[in-house]
Amino acid sequence: MQCLTVEWVAKAEGDWNSALRELRARKAPNYDAACFHAQQCAEKYLKARLQEAGIAFGKTHNLVALLKIVLPIEPTWDDLRTALQVLTEFAVEVGYPGTMADKSMAREAVSHCNHVRQRVRERLRLKE
Repeated sequence: MQCLTVEWVAKAEGDWNSALRELRARKAPNYDAACFHAQQCAEKYLKARLQEAGIAFGKTHNLVALLKIVLPIEPTWDDLRTALQVLTEFAVEVGYPGTMADKSMAREAVSHCNHVRQRVRERLRLKE
């Protein structure tokens, strides 16, 4: 695996752990942070897959845009579109007043993230 791919995966795993930690927190959970880190994890995993394939992707938080770039090499991933649309909203929305995530939203975000995470890890042949 390319060095940059390894770095993308490491950063994605950091976000994964942060999302889980906030979702599971018993004292003062930050569900906004759980949603944000779930989005970031999925984003970094998609970028890891693109990096490994040598496909340029630019700077974006739009996961559906990244999906469009990855589909030529991973056509079966189109079934992730709905999850990625949901997660994309958490890239910015929960960071500003007007949107507050609750536990249900955080669970959904982490679940969607996990689908993306598992798919990419499987393709990159990474063990759990």
